[in-house]
Amino acid sequence: MTAVYTNLNSENSSSIDSKLAELRENFSKTAAHYDATGTVPVENFEALREKGLLALTIPVERGGMGGVLATAAKVIREIAQGEPSTALILAMQYMSLTGMDGLDRWPKHIRLMLEQRAISHGALANALRVEPELGTPSRGGLPATLAERKGDGWVITGRKIFSTGSYVLNYMLVWARTDDDRPLVGYFLVPKGEQGVRIEESWNHLGMRATASHDVVLEKVKIPLDHAVDIRQPPDWQIANDRQSSWMAVLLGALYDGIAQSARDWFIHFAQTRTPSNLGAALSTLPRFQDLVGRIDALLLANRALLKNFCDCTDNGAPPPTTDALLMKYLVTKNAIDAVSTALEAIGNPGLTRHNELERHYRNVLCSRAHAPQNDTILIAAGRSAFDAAAQKLNLSKPPRLSGSPI
Repeated sequence: MTAVYTNLNSENSSSIDSKLAELRENFSKTAAHYDATGTVPVENFEALREKGLLALTIPVERGGMGGVLATAAKVIREIAQGEPSTALILAMQYMSLTGMDGLDRWPKHIRLMLEQRAISHGALANALRVEPELGTPSRGGLPATLAERKGDGWVITGRKIFSTGSYVLNYMLVWARTDDDRPLVGYFLVPKGEQGVRIEESWNHLGMRATASHDVVLEKVKIPLDHAVDIRQPPDWQIANDRQSSWMAVLLGALYDGIAQSARDWFIHFAQTRTPSNLGAALSTLPRFQDLVGRIDALLLANRALLKNFCDCTDNGAPPPTTDALLMKYLVTKNAIDAVSTALEAIGNPGLTRHNELERHYRNVLCSRAHAPQNDTILIAAGRSAFDAAAQKLNLSKPPRLSGSPI
């Protein structure tokens, strides 16, 4: 197949930067409006479609742009500086088309269809996994959403919450279990236009409000048999996939780092233009404010180094272990929150007024704590892995007991 778009990886860097800067600037002009209304910025996705960015990660030989993880992260970070809800929906698109575990198990014609719809029509996809009863599947358990085998197809019934991009999605990868005595679990591809699919407007969140992450209700939705794109025994889903973990951690990290970068730029502008009467000079002339910007820049430099390292490893075919990828997510998002918090604490009330965009950046960056896997899960898994590795090194089945009184 002839490529429809230019291979973004081979474009001149300044050309890429110019395109992204234009989108970032345009998206930033309406970001406050979409935050206030909680509606999806549909025109942003039309602009992304026109530039081929909705098909960024699809291989060139199949008509896409052939973007690797480093390219995808760069796009997400730049778009997030303009309008982060758009960036999150876009990140889910990249995960669904390229970064998910098990894409090689899909029926080939279904995967090609999804890719071609993204290329030709800008079709958006996302995995819908979270449920009212189950919460996030990353903590275990079977979904309540049921897929019943009926003749030549499946019938899907259930409710998904926190469905990022609900209104603009064309395809939903619904996490469900089969009705077998020993159920299989996995993804069922459901076109949004199928009868029985409806959206309940439940999303009224602190931040990332323009994602319109409403409830999606499925009432006896019929899909063909081959739309069970990847179903497995439940234990098979517990096996860590290092590549998927890197894609998820890097894209989310890049997104929240982008928000922190916007907050940093706003803070610098504020300090340069704010001249208190008792000072007679701009805040930027004070060593205290210079110190704070230095602290913020140190946090963001660490983020760039971490993200670059994981992109380089993953794009070169050796993604870091899942535990490391999730620790990277923890560090990058923590640094992003700390950077925005530092700016907020420095200026006090002006940073919390709705007239200034720092307040919006703060609400948005805090949402990083809600993205699964959450910090406690990440740190417990990392600690357990460290103890297991130490026990193996000593050829022990359990970590050694310390002599003496317990601490």
